[in-house]
Amino acid sequence: MTVKICDTAFDPFVEIQNFQNQLTLEGKFGATSVFIGTMRDFNNGDDVQAMTLEHYDGMTQKQLTQIIATAKIKWQILDCLIVHRVGKILPNEPIVLVAVWSAHRDEAFEACRYLMEELKENAPFWKLETLATNETRWVSKHINQEIAHDK
Repeated sequence: MTVKICDTAFDPFVEIQNFQNQLTLEGKFGATSVFIGTMRDFNNGDDVQAMTLEHYDGMTQKQLTQIIATAKIKWQILDCLIVHRVGKILPNEPIVLVAVWSAHRDEAFEACRYLMEELKENAPFWKLETLATNETRWVSKHINQEIAHDK
């Protein structure tokens, strides 16, 4: 079970392949479920040119590790990987990768969705969008609203 937080662009498919190459699960897993979240160039009807994702490293790592521990109790997963980007992110760049390996697809699907939903809801990340107008705004993860600031 691995959590990786990075401040540079990453290739989710390379991350999956590298991680899977290190697994000692040959013949044990029958399913791998993957979610890749990518930055889009719009939000709430506005064009977005960039986003800065902030976090508290120790707290974020701890929260993501706890989310994985809970998933391991709920489902019989063999291994999982979470890679999350921080810092300045541009449209089309991957933000998050969640991958789960299990013996059966139902557990892989369910655990992957759980990890992503819990991460989105509870992990301590803060998004600051830069709009096409050069205004910036913080994005609330719980309420679909922003607080705009002039740049």
